[in-house]
Amino acid sequence: MIVLNLNSFAQQKGGEENQKRTFEEARELAFNGKRQQSQEVLQLLLEENPYDVQARTLLAKTYSWDGKYDLARDEFKELIKYAPREFEVWEAAIKNEFYSNSPFKALEMADRALKHLPNNDKILFLKAKAEAELKNNKEALATLEPVLEKDPDNEEALALKASILRDLRKNDIIVRSYVDIYSKVFDPMQYYSVGWRRKTKLGSITAKVNMSHRFQTTGTQYEVDMYPKITKGMYGYLNFGVSNSSLYPDVRYGAELYKSLPLSLDASLGVRVLKYNTTTTVYTGSLGWYTGNDYLQFRAYLTPNDRGTSKSGFFTYRKYRKNAYNYFGVEIGMGFSPEIYQFQSQGNEETIINLKSQKLRLEYYFSSKNNKNRWGFKQVLLIKK
Repeated sequence: MIVLNLNSFAQQKGGEENQKRTFEEARELAFNGKRQQSQEVLQLLLEENPYDVQARTLLAKTYSWDGKYDLARDEFKELIKYAPREFEVWEAAIKNEFYSNSPFKALEMADRALKHLPNNDKILFLKAKAEAELKNNKEALATLEPVLEKDPDNEEALALKASILRDLRKNDIIVRSYVDIYSKVFDPMQYYSVGWRRKTKLGSITAKVNMSHRFQTTGTQYEVDMYPKITKGMYGYLNFGVSNSSLYPDVRYGAELYKSLPLSLDASLGVRVLKYNTTTTVYTGSLGWYTGNDYLQFRAYLTPNDRGTSKSGFFTYRKYRKNAYNYFGVEIGMGFSPEIYQFQSQGNEETIINLKSQKLRLEYYFSSKNNKNRWGFKQVLLIKK
């Protein structure tokens, strides 16, 4: 009997060690982008032990990362039944709802989690985040209070609080300044913008004055932007601007419609009109995808003219940190976009608009702890061909 017990214990111990090694292999596959292989290994582990919390949690996370939010929900539902006090399970389950653009479900999940993990700072933060996304700003501030009382230097909580306070404000004054420095040919190009933004129930309205000094000339443009809310997951963009300077179009206006799609996708379609000596119409559209803290977008521009249609495309990748104001970005472009670059035309705007080029831009943006001040750096490589 003693020998059998020892053998049984040895087999059990060996089995546990094998399971640990197998789980680590699955984890490594998941974090190296081989999620399907990882899921297959994890499913085998769960066949042997359906109550393996680590394996099922990782499986649910990989489903969430792949945009399979319903499959992830099913796994989290099972986990909560037999591991209701596991913080990692609740945290991943709540984040799954954020990834699926379901802040109401995230809030419900956070409330359930707090019944099992009362006063957990990280769960309280996620609850406040869900409340903020639902525009329950006063409730979100109240939820954040105990988090900041315990940890006044909590950067995530401070950033969320600052964002909520900004959202509660009806009016904002916006001041921006940019300088492009060239190694050859051109003097530094200076750009300045001063604006006033008013938040309304129908969306935000921004009136601004843009000024620039380029090619030994100073010019001014007056512009209005509107972002009207249309329905849940859909909003618009309207723009109108005028100028009497050759650095800007005489008149510019545009409109675009933005729509949230399933699987954390978003898309838009719009038009821009630029009036110099002649009128140029630019059609544009974009397709973007959020995956965790990463955002990828492709935007295309089509510009009809007498010689056909000019085409350009821009691919953008951003890696966000604590919020939308802190990120590293890369943009690669082919073709020319008059939407972005407004050079001094001197009657040659048709040539400029149809200029072909390749572009690579690197950018890094960061903010102060209270998000009141923001800084950024850009490195642009523009190659004409």
